[in-house]
Parts: sequence; structure tokens; C-alpha cells
Amino acid sequence: MELRESFVVPEMPGMVRLSDLPPDLFRTVASRKGLKKAIAKGLVRVNGRVGHSGDHVHGGETVACYSDANAVRPVLGLELQVLWEDDHLAVVLKPAGLEVSGNRKWTLENALPFNLRPSGQPDALQRAEPIHRLDYPTTGAVLVGKTSGAVAALNRLFETKAVRKTYLAITIGKMDDRGEVCQPVDGKPSFSAYSVLRSVASQRFGVLNLVALQPATGRRHQLRKHMAAIGSPILGDATYGLEGLVLKGNVL
Repeated sequence: MELRESFVVPEMPGMVRLSDLPPDLFRTVASRKGLKKAIAKGLVRVNGRVGHSGDHVHGGETVACYSDANAVRPVLGLELQVLWEDDHLAVVLKPAGLEVSGNRKWTLENALPFNLRPSGQPDALQRAEPIHRLDYPTTGAVLVGKTSGAVAALNRLFETKAVRKTYLAITIGKMDDRGEVCQPVDGKPSFSAYSVLRSVASQRFGVLNLVALQPATGRRHQLRKHMAAIGSPILGDATYGLEGLVLKGNVL
């Protein structure tokens, strides 16, 4: 292993789990997700000992982060549409049928080195990191951090809900012009707002709607579940769609 950085933990207001240390304390670990991965791989040490997620620190401890010299991360030669890029961050368009990240080679994260320029900043990451996720069948813009500072700042924006997300979808069935859905998802409070931009008649589906969706929470499949809950599932949704009305071809 190769030492990447070492620092002394500042005094904390109380005992803090190692995995909950603020990401901005680190130069080479850009997010809590990245920190948890590094801890799980045994790449973080506290006062010379291998750290664990449940270890507590209160200030004064020396934390050292290492890189795994044997780790080889794949690069996917898939051309993406880059909507914006500078030395700190990028915005890329994720196509449908591609995971944002995961253990497989075929992910947006693995395609980033093929599409983005290396950052010249002092806190540049070895590989750019997606800040948020989109579902496998969803097409949309994904924010990407190229430096530790950019990732930390963007994560704070998401944590404080300063980022507003709007999705466009086609739904089935007659709907109110606008509305809100507060049904829990997986037992957790969830909130989505929608507004119908346009509706057209369909011989097969009755009515099809172009809908703008704004989730205030980020539960798994939240928008798909919420639209299905009010009787207007998203067109083509094989999991939450209405029986007999799941689109399997091009004919509406």
C-alpha cells in the first residue's frame, strides 16, 4: 500500500464514528461513500491501526489513508455526451440502460476517464466521481466531481436539499393538472410533486401525459411508485405498470 495522506483529527464536539468524519477533512477521499469504501478495504488507519467504520474518534488521533496499489479499475470506452466540463466538475448525459456505478464494468463511472479531461487542480481525484444516481432505465444529466473540493461542495448541496431535480416522464391515464403524492416508500416518508405539461388521446392507453416530476426525497424507485400509486404509472414500467398496459414495442 502507498500512503496518500495523513492528518490529525481536530477536536470534535463529541465522539464521532470514523465513517462519519466530515469529508472535507480529507484531501484524497471525496465523499462519505468513498471513505466507507476505503475503510472496508482496510485502507484507513487510526494511530497506526486498521480503522473500522464503528471506531470512534474525538480529536487528536492521526488518520492515515492509503491507496491499494494492486487495484485496477476498468475503463469503459463508451462515448458520452458531456454537457459541461471545467477543471473542477462536469455534467454528463447518462443514457438509458446504463448503471451510474457498481461492480460491473458497464457503468457511467467507468466511462468517465474515457470522456473527461484530467483535472490540473492540487486536489484532483485519480478518477472523477458521480455525485448522485439515476435509475438504470432513466436518461438524464449526472453531476460529476473531478476534485475532492468539488465533490465535498456538491455533496453538501445535495445533503441540504439545495439542488432541485426535475424529471420528465410519460404517464398513462387521466390526471389532475398538478398534484402531490406523500405515500411512504419502503416505510420511509416520501414526497413528490407533479404537473401535467400536455395530454393526448391514445387508442390503446386512453390518455398519455407528458409530466414534470419533482421529488423532494430520494427513495428507490420513488417516482415510479408514486405515479403507480395514483393510478397513472409511467409508460413502459414493467415493474409498477398496469397489467396489460406495459409497453413492449413502438405502437401506442
